[in-house]
Amino acid sequence: MTSGAAVAARTYLFVPGDRPDMLATAVGRGADAVIADLEDAVAPTGRDAARHVVAGWLRDTAGASVERWVRVNPGEPQEADVAALCDVPVDGVMLPKVRSLDDVIRLVDALDGVGRRHVKVLPLIETAQAVLHLPAIANGPRVHQLMIGEHDLGAELGIAATADVWLPIRLQVVVASAAAGIHPPLGPVDADFSDLGRLRRETRALYEIGFRSRPAIHPAQIAVYDEALRPSPDEVTWAQHVIATYRATLAVGRGAAVDAEGRMIDEAVVKQAHAVLAAVPPG
Repeated sequence: MTSGAAVAARTYLFVPGDRPDMLATAVGRGADAVIADLEDAVAPTGRDAARHVVAGWLRDTAGASVERWVRVNPGEPQEADVAALCDVPVDGVMLPKVRSLDDVIRLVDALDGVGRRHVKVLPLIETAQAVLHLPAIANGPRVHQLMIGEHDLGAELGIAATADVWLPIRLQVVVASAAAGIHPPLGPVDADFSDLGRLRRETRALYEIGFRSRPAIHPAQIAVYDEALRPSPDEVTWAQHVIATYRATLAVGRGAAVDAEGRMIDEAVVKQAHAVLAAVPPG
């Protein structure tokens, strides 16, 4: 179990698993985590070659300062994807097209079968069935985080990924994550990296409803996400003020106070302040 406000990797970078040239430089692109993709970014005819490339990359980057993840395929190809991870160091596996807890358990059993017993699992919420089974999926074995996949989910629901109607489903993913005590979820992929101002605004909106990570498909998105998915200096100052004021209040035997600006500070407000500070990166 982990604090709902704690931050795992803030920025993830997707890299096609069949591109050794891109994988070779990915760990130095500034993301906290790199995802070698064996699913959407690889043609079915190229999967065997991609598995070999990804396994070699994982060996070559052992000990890297960034987390190294692999997105496997759903269904039948998943067995070969997981088998390729035998005897190579990997931090986590991203599981697409999840429909229920059974999909998570099946992956964990497969990972155990190749000796990857401590690898983290990150289910992608990109089917309608997954939305209906969110609490069970979030509480699944070795589940580290959830990610909302609005392109695939939108296709199933008949909703454009760019439509302004995603708030209720996004909040369900945030609530399920917090209730399960896992890390806050990853926001959706954004395929347009030409308008960084829009990207920053939309990512900040995700932060404000409880998302703390987001995956990039292009290195230009990484710095934008890193800035938008952290507390602002004003928020940090506010949180520090709240905690200091509350400690002083408790020291004189009171449980609540009103600060100089007329704002009440009690235990609930202090919890919010601690959540803000938990989202501040170290260093």
